[in-house]
Amino acid sequence: MTGLLEVQNITRSFGGLVAVNDVSFTLQPGRIAALIGPNGAGKTTCFNLVAGALKPTSGKVLFEGRSIERTPPERVCRMGIARTFQIVRPMRDMSVLENAMVGAFSWTKSVSEARLTAHQSLESVGLAGKAEARIDQLTLPDRKMLETAKALSTRPKLLLLDEVMAGLRPTEAAAVVHVLQKLAEGGLTILLVEHVMRIVMEVASKVIVLHHGAKIAEGRPHDVVNDPRVLESYLGTGFHA
Repeated sequence: MTGLLEVQNITRSFGGLVAVNDVSFTLQPGRIAALIGPNGAGKTTCFNLVAGALKPTSGKVLFEGRSIERTPPERVCRMGIARTFQIVRPMRDMSVLENAMVGAFSWTKSVSEARLTAHQSLESVGLAGKAEARIDQLTLPDRKMLETAKALSTRPKLLLLDEVMAGLRPTEAAAVVHVLQKLAEGGLTILLVEHVMRIVMEVASKVIVLHHGAKIAEGRPHDVVNDPRVLESYLGTGFHA
């Protein structure tokens, strides 16, 4: 079945280091998938290849059937792929609303359009009531959600989230899960890097596992976490789904 995103045998080498090795997967519209694996497995490099920040050494990336692996990242964004970063860096001299507006300027020069879209994005992540707040007034979960709102303001069809739950308490992570589920219900496709397996099991319909740059498993969460290769290389033999 043709997917919204099709990653076909992508490899990325840095000199003698193969960071991503012959990885393939497909994402269907309106679903949440998780990309997991130990540190150094190639997850962020894979994100960068999809988002256009890196070009593959070999292989193809298709978005809505179009080859994008040689497309500049700003054009990839305008085509409908947005990403967040694990370390959030909001613009501290701007309000929450102004930060969220930045994403909208990827597709419009109209300040009023950008403001309206930013308000909608903040509403989607639960920050509408803090639109005029200063960045130093935000909690860590708020800053994480602001990063997501900036990405949403680009009007993506595919959202790449790099460890959006990192550093959050269980109740805070649960609130983020609810936001992601609502976004997917609205038709947005999401691919997230996540280390907390409880969250992966709850939110993802498909899990892709990388180890030393190669894909070692792909499938439904319950099947993947019981895969002997995943248990041996990542979760440990003591893990129970």
